[in-house]
Amino acid sequence: MAQFGKLAVIGLGLIGSSIFHAARRGQLASDLSGFDSNDDVRLRARALGFASVIEDDLIGCVTDADLVILCSPVGSYKQIAQEIAPHLKPGTILSDVGSVKGAVIRDVAPFVPAGVHLIPAHPIAGTEFSGPEAGFATLFDGRWAILTPPPGADAAAVGRLRAFWQGLGSQVDVMDSSHHDLVLAITSHLPHLIAYNIVGTAHDLEAVTEGEVIKYSASGFRDFTRIAASDPTMWRDIFLNNRDAVLEVLGRFNEDLSVLQRAVREGNGDLLFNMFTRTRAIRRAIVEIGQDSAAPNFGRDKR
Repeated sequence: MAQFGKLAVIGLGLIGSSIFHAARRGQLASDLSGFDSNDDVRLRARALGFASVIEDDLIGCVTDADLVILCSPVGSYKQIAQEIAPHLKPGTILSDVGSVKGAVIRDVAPFVPAGVHLIPAHPIAGTEFSGPEAGFATLFDGRWAILTPPPGADAAAVGRLRAFWQGLGSQVDVMDSSHHDLVLAITSHLPHLIAYNIVGTAHDLEAVTEGEVIKYSASGFRDFTRIAASDPTMWRDIFLNNRDAVLEVLGRFNEDLSVLQRAVREGNGDLLFNMFTRTRAIRRAIVEIGQDSAAPNFGRDKR
């Protein structure tokens, strides 16, 4: 039996379309309603057929919905919340998939009417590809989804959303929004910032080296370009809305980078070897708990 009657998803990119594919696979909702502000995206989503209906207006998408999930860039949440709030019925769960959680509570909570349950969420899953064609049913399988209910959130609603994400294939954890934002600043946001910077530097050097940076790129640089190919609108909004946590971990990173810089300059092989040994162990631990593959090229295709 379906966990929800009507599931409404706003934003039909990789995550939004994958939610529909996985919800259909698990029969988690009887009615799948989608909306995207981009006319072309709506047209392509209709052709793909992963939802019961793709609405041409935001209000039609959320009317009578039991679960509404915001899958648009975090910077759009405030305006969307203002528009849909009067049309959410009592008992509706309002959630999202953004990589920043404190900003979601700050921007959305003031508009949530009485009887509607705001429970932000973040599935830690994705690829560098975007658009409705990028979605697939197994994206969340074995990956973590973090729920960050605000103080006083309805326990039964939190339980229903936990069960929904488990039905999509995820492992589920619950934590405070500020703790989430600090954890993700080091595990996701800072690595993306570094990747964007390294690839940008390589782009500037490309003319100097007559294209050799690109032509002879080794596996390390290729992995950075994979990360740096992520959606620019989404990542702009993440950094603007999690600036405090990002700046905190960036400061620590710069301190550690200075130590390594000095070790290279002074020929301190012991320090470098010990650092590389520690980081190798972290990589092995990630593989051991099933959060990545030990296969060649980390099991990724060669795109």
